[in-house]
Amino acid sequence: MATAMARHILVKTQAEAENLKQRLAKGAAFDQLAKKFSLCASAKRGGDLGEVRPKQMVPAIDQVIFKKPTGVVHGPIKTKFGYHLVHVFYRD
Repeated sequence: MATAMARHILVKTQAEAENLKQRLAKGAAFDQLAKKFSLCASAKRGGDLGEVRPKQMVPAIDQVIFKKPTGVVHGPIKTKFGYHLVHVFYRD
């Protein structure tokens, strides 16, 4: 079964997510922004979701993790939880 390693930042608004994505594009550290701004429990781990398997996440995030290119920040992605920025750094 395929697995991936991913991290994410979860915020309440699209504007917050877009602002954070711009900061990442300018060189901000993903893990530091996740620790400071993410609403997810993974924030204390710098947004690290650990090893992810298909269908483990909500469908919109699952699609990004397993169908989109690795090594880039995707989003904002809207789910029932808020807006996500997702960085997939490994996928087998």
